[in-house]
Amino acid sequence: MPTVDDVNSDKPSVVFLCVHNAGRSQMASGWLKHLSGDRVDVFSGGSEPAATVNPAAVDAMAEVGIDIRTEFPKPWTDEIIRAADVVITMGCGDACPVYPGKRYEDWVLDDPAGLGVEAVRPIRDEIRGRVEKLIADMGLASE
Repeated sequence: MPTVDDVNSDKPSVVFLCVHNAGRSQMASGWLKHLSGDRVDVFSGGSEPAATVNPAAVDAMAEVGIDIRTEFPKPWTDEIIRAADVVITMGCGDACPVYPGKRYEDWVLDDPAGLGVEAVRPIRDEIRGRVEKLIADMGLASE
C-alpha cells in the first residue's frame, strides 16, 4: 500500500478515487502512467475495494498496450489524498473525502462493472481523453 513517502514532492501527484477501485480508476491510473511517463506520481483507491480488477478493464487496456494485470483494488488513505495535488473522483459520491485547497474533478463515467470488453472500450477511450486533458491542464503535455 502506498504511503505519503511514495509521493515525490518534485512531481505533481494525482489520485483517482471510485467505489471498487476495479475499473474506472484503474484504467485512469494506467492511462496517466502511460501518457505522462514518470512526470506524475499516480495513485488510485476505492471506498469499498473489490477483490480483483475488472477483467474486461484489463483486457480493454491490454488492447491499447497498457498492462494493468498486476494492479489490485485498494482502499484510499487520507494521507495520500492530503498529499495529492489533484483528486479525481468517479462515482464515489459522499464517500469521497474532500479537503480544502485541493483541486478536485468529478468524472461522470459509466461503471464498467459486469460489462464485456466491447462495452468497456468506449469508457476506456473516454477516460483517455479526460486524462489527456488533465495532462494538458497540469502543464505536462509533451514538449
